[in-house]
Amino acid sequence: MKIRIRGNSVRFRLTKTEVEQLCQERSIEERTNFTTQDFIYEVKATEIDELNIQFDSNKISLQISNALLKNWDTDQRIGFSHTISTTNGKSIDLLLEKDFTCLEDRGEDESENYPNPKTLSL
Repeated sequence: MKIRIRGNSVRFRLTKTEVEQLCQERSIEERTNFTTQDFIYEVKATEIDELNIQFDSNKISLQISNALLKNWDTDQRIGFSHTISTTNGKSIDLLLEKDFTCLEDRGEDESENYPNPKTLSL
C-alpha cells in the first residue's frame, strides 16, 4: 500500500493482493517504523456512505463503505474519490485507487500492480 499526502489531499494506492485482502478481510494496515514510534495507515470498510478519514495517535484511517467496496477486487472500477469538510472550514480530498504499473521502469517491484491502461492500448 502506498500513501501520498500533498497539501489537503490524501491518496491511497493498493496492489492486487491488497485490494483482494481489503475486499475479503474488510481492512488492511501498514506501518512505518520511526525511531521512537510507528506511523500507521489503514483502509477499512465501515457502514458509511462515502470515503472518510481520521487521524489519531499517529494513525491515518481511511474508511470506505461496504457498499462501494463490494466486488471491487473483480470489477473494472479504478477507485473512489470524495472531498470532505474539515472542522476549520477547509476541505480534504480523498482518493483510494488500484495501483498501476509505471510507464517507465522505476526500479520498484511492480509484480503485484495492475496493468497500466495506457500500455494496454499500445
